[in-house]
Amino acid sequence: MLGVTPGSKVGRERVVIGVDEAGRGPLAGPVVAAAVVLGRAIPPGIDDSKRLSPTRRASLDKALREGCDWAVAVVEPEEIDRVNIFMATMLAMTRAVARLTEVLGCETQEVLIDGNLTPHGRCEGWCWPARPIVGGDALEPCISAASIIAKEWRDRLMCEYAEAHPHYGWERNKGYGTAEHLEALRLHGPSPLHRRSFAPVAQLVLI
Repeated sequence: MLGVTPGSKVGRERVVIGVDEAGRGPLAGPVVAAAVVLGRAIPPGIDDSKRLSPTRRASLDKALREGCDWAVAVVEPEEIDRVNIFMATMLAMTRAVARLTEVLGCETQEVLIDGNLTPHGRCEGWCWPARPIVGGDALEPCISAASIIAKEWRDRLMCEYAEAHPHYGWERNKGYGTAEHLEALRLHGPSPLHRRSFAPVAQLVLI
């Protein structure tokens, strides 16, 4: 699942892309990666999505998606279980950057990625110069923007999924292993959106 909004960057010869993901730790739902090229007018106050209030994050998400070039890639639980969460994250990043660069049609100067590893040499489709930055979601505005878009995109998905699977409180916990979520897992068992390779879910499946 991908979303792209071409903006003022189209036609530039070289671009810098920021990449971040959301959803590595939850027991349920997808992992989501966003790739962003910032517009000329950067919204004030962008930061690591975890540092922002939900209201501020939602406002920035809207502003960024209206004023930047961006793409989102979603890797679902079934694929996470098949390839493991680390590789699923690398795949999501690769797919997001591939879609964005395809739409922009210009050379990528560098891809800045939050963390200490990149998909380079790990995903067959990765073909761009990449630099990992530990804590980059708080240091590099383009990575901060990607962290906001990825987080908001995933949160919206989890709220939608909560309507179909109301037992687990996903609209509140977004799939993370809270006490509420774990108790619901014990009472109702795993849903089709749970990651069966994750220990708390796997243990229930084996009982």
